[in-house]
Amino acid sequence: MNHEPILDGMIRTEADRSEPLLRAGNTNCGGCGMSLALLMLGRAAAKHHIQMVIPACCGIVTAGPYPYSAYGAPVMAATFASAAACATGLSHTARLNGEDTRVVCFAGDGGTFDIGLATLSAAAERNEDILYICYDNEIYGNTGGQRSSATPLGASTTTTPAGKTVRKKDVLGIIAAHGAPYVATVSLAHPEDAMRKLRFALDAKGFRFLHVLAPCPTGWKSEPADGIELVRLAVRSGLYPVYEIFDGERATVNVKPDHDPEALATYFGKQGRFRRAQIDLEVVKAEIGRTWRRLGMFERGGITAAE
Repeated sequence: MNHEPILDGMIRTEADRSEPLLRAGNTNCGGCGMSLALLMLGRAAAKHHIQMVIPACCGIVTAGPYPYSAYGAPVMAATFASAAACATGLSHTARLNGEDTRVVCFAGDGGTFDIGLATLSAAAERNEDILYICYDNEIYGNTGGQRSSATPLGASTTTTPAGKTVRKKDVLGIIAAHGAPYVATVSLAHPEDAMRKLRFALDAKGFRFLHVLAPCPTGWKSEPADGIELVRLAVRSGLYPVYEIFDGERATVNVKPDHDPEALATYFGKQGRFRRAQIDLEVVKAEIGRTWRRLGMFERGGITAAE
């Protein structure tokens, strides 16, 4: 899978690592949003020494069979529930050894929103010096496409064949409520903003959390070539807000949506996972409106993340 057209607009420097974080010949599916997130992370981390912790998810299958690895950085494979705890141990070890190492958790939505939430919350509450990146393809993509709490309302999965009946969990609000120094959403369709956030998060200290909407053609029942356009439609329609929160108190919206109803309809129409459910766009629009009203109040300082 070649993502170079997306990456061409990024500034390349002499510090760029000679070996990519995600090597060619990996096992990832065509059109995988996780793959693009890894390529961007590798570019952003050019000047850093990083160690990665990856729990059970598509990302750990990416490495391939021992003794080979598709990753250009040290990787610890963790259980679903322990990624943030393992990263905490690596971070403390690096500090005690005087190493300038950035420890990065790279996990799917199942290991973040669901099974790994306890250790994620604990690390955020203690303000551990780790960067946690959730690539969210809105399903358990590596085990058959079951629903997670990140799965949106109406989406068909192997465990919700008629469509999910409850809305998606607000994991950004949960982590921001811990007062984490930096929490942000990342749009793969806006590479300049994405790279800025990745570089900022890598340079910063304390607990940092990035959420990436990662298209999955297999689970979303979409065309591999449509992934970036789907993210762009989600942002344009307001369905996926692109923003950042500092210290659980100050929010900034980075990409203003135009709340285009046609973009919203196209987003749902391009994905087979929504075809079995009768998606009521008016209900979706009302939910989007509630999200943006709350975010607008938060941005103006009217409420805190914990409220």
